Amino acid sequence: MLPPEAGEVRSTCPYCGVGCGVLLNPDGHGGLSVRGDPEHPNNRGRLCSKGAALGETVGLAERQLFPQIDGKDADWDAALDFVARRFMDVRAEHGPDATAFYVSGQLLTEDYYVANKLMKGFIGSANIDTNSRLCMASTVAYHKRAFGTDTVPGVYDDLEEADLVVLVGSNLAWCHPVLYQRIAAARQARPHMKLVVIDPRRTATCDDADLHLPLAIGSDVALFNGLLAEIGRRGAVDHTYVHAHTRGLDEALAAAKADSPAATGLSGEDLAAFYDLWIGTEKTVTVFSQGVNQSSSGTDKVNAIINCHLATGRIGRPGMGPFSVTGQPNAMGGREVGGLANTLACHMELSDSRHRQAVGDFWGTRSLPTQGGLKAVDMFDAVADGRIKALWIVHSNPAVTMPDADRIRRAIADCPFVVVSDITLRTDTARLADVFLPAAAWGEKSGTVTNSDRTISRQRAALPMPVSTRPDWHIMAEVGRRMGWADAFAWNGPDEIFGEYARLSAIAGRMALDFDISAMADMDAFAYDRMAPTRWPQNGSGAIDRFFADGQFFHADKRARIVAVRHRPPAIAESSDRPFRLNTGRLRDQWHTMTRTALSPRLSAHLPEPFVDVHREDVARLGLKPADLVRLSNDCGSAILRLRQNDEVRPGTLFAPMHWTGENAPASRIDALVPSITDPLSGQPETKAATVRAERFDARWHGFAIAQERFTPDCEYWARARTGAGYRAELAGVETPEKWEDWARSLFKLPGADAQIMQDAARGSCRIAFLDGEILLAALYVARKPIALMRDFLVGLPGSEANWALAGQARGDVPDPGPVVCACFSIGRNTIARAVEAEKLKSVEAIGAATSAGTNCGSCKAELRQILAKIALTEPAE
Repeated sequence: MLPPEAGEVRSTCPYCGVGCGVLLNPDGHGGLSVRGDPEHPNNRGRLCSKGAALGETVGLAERQLFPQIDGKDADWDAALDFVARRFMDVRAEHGPDATAFYVSGQLLTEDYYVANKLMKGFIGSANIDTNSRLCMASTVAYHKRAFGTDTVPGVYDDLEEADLVVLVGSNLAWCHPVLYQRIAAARQARPHMKLVVIDPRRTATCDDADLHLPLAIGSDVALFNGLLAEIGRRGAVDHTYVHAHTRGLDEALAAAKADSPAATGLSGEDLAAFYDLWIGTEKTVTVFSQGVNQSSSGTDKVNAIINCHLATGRIGRPGMGPFSVTGQPNAMGGREVGGLANTLACHMELSDSRHRQAVGDFWGTRSLPTQGGLKAVDMFDAVADGRIKALWIVHSNPAVTMPDADRIRRAIADCPFVVVSDITLRTDTARLADVFLPAAAWGEKSGTVTNSDRTISRQRAALPMPVSTRPDWHIMAEVGRRMGWADAFAWNGPDEIFGEYARLSAIAGRMALDFDISAMADMDAFAYDRMAPTRWPQNGSGAIDRFFADGQFFHADKRARIVAVRHRPPAIAESSDRPFRLNTGRLRDQWHTMTRTALSPRLSAHLPEPFVDVHREDVARLGLKPADLVRLSNDCGSAILRLRQNDEVRPGTLFAPMHWTGENAPASRIDALVPSITDPLSGQPETKAATVRAERFDARWHGFAIAQERFTPDCEYWARARTGAGYRAELAGVETPEKWEDWARSLFKLPGADAQIMQDAARGSCRIAFLDGEILLAALYVARKPIALMRDFLVGLPGSEANWALAGQARGDVPDPGPVVCACFSIGRNTIARAVEAEKLKSVEAIGAATSAGTNCGSCKAELRQILAKIALTEPAE
C-alpha cells in the first residue's frame, strides 16, 4: 500500500461491517479531518455520510474522563480493585455463573480476546455474550448447520462479478452505502447486471432495482422454499455437485414443496419473474442482513437461502454464493475470538471436549466451562430474576437496544453490582452503573477489526488518549491481574495480545478448522503497526479468497448440509387488539443509539425526530392527520412517534427506526415494544415483527424549541437533536403550563434574560424569544396543534443577531434551505428544488453537478429523484 500523506494516520471506520479504510489527520487541538483511504480494498476511497462526518464526533465535551464509584469520581486503583473484589466475592459465594459480561461489536479484536479469556478461561463461566447476538447470531447458527463452522464463503468482489445480486432484508443503500456504491458502479459498467430487492417495505435500495418483492413480514422461508421447489421442478439441480459435496437435498426438496409461496403475499407474476432470474443466472450472489437474521425463524431463513445455492452448486466461485453483511465494525472479530456465549476462540466450540482441552492447555487453566453460557436475552432474564449478581457491560446500551427494553432497564437497575465501560455517562445504561470505567474512544485506541468478508484491518490511534482513560484490553487485563491471574494477563500492548491469539489459531488450524492466522503470529510491534488489510486464513500455505471452491466443508464427512426447513410465521400473530405488524430498522445517517452520530449536527439534520411510517389506508382508518403524534403500544410497553404517511410500507404494517433513547427522546424507545422472543437455535431476538396497536397521542399543546445550550424538557413527549448553532427539540404535552414564560425560562435556564413574547390566548399559541441584546439565546414556539415553521432555517439562528425570530420564518434576504437531504454536504430540499427549477435540471447527475448533492456516498439519490419527479408533476405542459 502507498503511504498516507504527511500527518495522516491510516485507520478503519468504527461503524458498519463494511470496514472502510480512513485516513485521519489530527489538527493538534483534539480534532480530526477524515477522508476515505483510496488504498483500502473495502472502500477504495469511498465513505458514507456517517464516515465522512467522523471528524465531528471526536472531542472531550461528552466524555466522562474519570472512573466513578456510586456516581462519584474515583481513581483507577480504587475502581479496579473494587471491580475485581466484587466479581471474586460473587464467584466465591454464588459460583462463576452468577457473573456475566455483555460486550460489543465496538470492541477491537484484542479487547474481545481478553474479555473472552477472562470470563471463560479464568472466572470460569461462559456467560459472556455480545450485542452482535442481536444482529448476526442466526447467520452463525446457519453457517455451522450448513458448513460445519462459522465460515463466510465469499468476498466483496463477488458483488461486482455477479450477473445478479439479490438483497434480502437489507436496505443496503442506507445501512451499507459503500457496498451499494460498488454494486451501482458495477451495474453502470455492466448494464446487463440485475438487482433484486426483497423487503416488506420500499426503501432507498429499491430505487435502482430491476425488481422489488414486498413480501409479507417473516415469509422469507416460503419464498426461498418456493425457489428451491422450482429449481427441482425445472431440473436446475446440479446433481454432480450435490452428490459429491452435500447431504439432505431430498428431504429439503420435500419440505420446500410442502410450503406455499402464497404465504409471501406476492403476485404470481412477481414470483415467476424472480424465479426466472435466479434460476437463469448462474453468477448470483444472495446478500442478506438484519431483515432475515432478526427473526424467531432467522436460522431457517438463512438455510432456505443457502439451500438454493448448494442445490445449484453456486458457492465458492467468483460472483456467486450466499453473503451475510454484518451490522457492526467488529461483529466478525467477536465471532472469531469466541465472544458469543456458546463458542471458544478461533472458531473452536465449548461443546467439543478436544477444543476445550486445547484452549485450556494453551491458556494454562482448568476453569473452562463445559457448556455454553447464557445468550443475550437469557442473560438479561437471569439478571432480572437474580441469578446473575455481577454484570459488566462494555460499549453497549442494552437498556435501549434489548427487546422488552423497559424490563431490561429495570433489571439492570436492580442488579446488585453493575460495571459499565464506555466513553460517556450519557447513555441509558451508563446511568445505571455502580462502577463506571472510562475507556479510550475510537481515534485514540489501537488494534484490529474484521469486516464481513474476513478482512482484518488495523484501527490506529490518531489522537492522544486522555491520561485518565484506558484501552479496553488494559482495563480487563488489569482486573484479571487483580483477581489473581497476573501471568495470564501480562500483556504490554495489543500487538502481544494479537500474537497470542494468532498462536492459538495454529491449534485450530491443526484441528482442520477454518480460522487460522498463525502466519501472523511472529509479528513484532513494528510489523503489527504496519499491518496492511489482510483476509484470513493466513497460515503460510497460500491465501484463500473464497471458501468451498474445492467442495470441501467442515463437517466430519466434508459435505455441506442442505437443511429441510418449513415456513413459520412470526411468533406472535396480529389480533384485533394489536392489529399492526411493527418493523424496526436503521436510518441512513444515524448509528445504533446515537452516542456518536448525534454529536454531528449534519447527521442529525436529515431526520431529527423519531417517526413511524404508516400507509395512507391505515392513516385514514385511524383518523390521523399530517404531523400527528402516534402512540404505539402492546403488553411490553409504548412509544410516541411522529406520523409519516408513507406508501412504502404495506397496509397493516408500520416501520419505526430504533435509534432514539432516554437521552434524546425518552418516550420513543422503540425496543420497549419488542417482546423477548428468540430463534430457538441462534438466540437472536425477533425485532422486526412485534404486534402493536396504534392511536393518536392527544396532546393539549405542541411546541418547537431552539437554543444555544443543551436543554431537557419536562413534558410527555420531546425529541432533542444537535444543530450547528446549538440544539433543537420537538415538544408536546397533556397539561398546559400556567404561564409559558416561566416554563420557558425554566426550560432554557435563563431566569434573567430579556424576553420577547407574542401570545394569543384564544388560539392557544405563544412564542417567546430570549435575547442578549440582539443575540438570540433561545426560542420557544407553542400552539394547540402541530405548528408550521421554517424549522431548518430557525435552527441556525441561536447565537446570531435575530431579534425577529418570533416570526418563525426566513427573511427575504436569507433563503430557507429546507430539510437536509444530502447529509454529506448539508444540502437542503429547498436549495435543491431551487436549483432544479432555476437551471432546469433533469437528472440526479445534473443536480450533483449543480449542488454537489449525491456526489459523495450517493445514499440520497432516491430522494433527489423524488424531488425531480415532484417538480416535473407541477411544471406546466409546454
